Amino acid sequence: MKQAIKNYHKDEHNDWVAELHCGHCQHVRHNPPWVNRVWVETEQGRKSKLGSELNCIKCDRGDPADI
Repeated sequence: MKQAIKNYHKDEHNDWVAELHCGHCQHVRHNPPWVNRVWVETEQGRKSKLGSELNCIKCDRGDPADI
C-alpha cells in the first residue's frame, strides 16, 4: 500500500528513516549501486520528497503503527 512521507529521523546507526502518514517507518538509505537515493543526503533533497509515496509493506501486513 502506498503511503506518503510526512517526516524523517535518523536511527541509532545514523541512517535516515522516513516517517509515513500511516504511522509506520521505513529506511530511506542511499546505498549505490543497489539503492540510489542521492536526495536523502541533503536537507533540501529530503524536503523535496515530503508527500511522496513509498510502498508500505507493514500496511499490507496489517502491522501496528511504529510511532
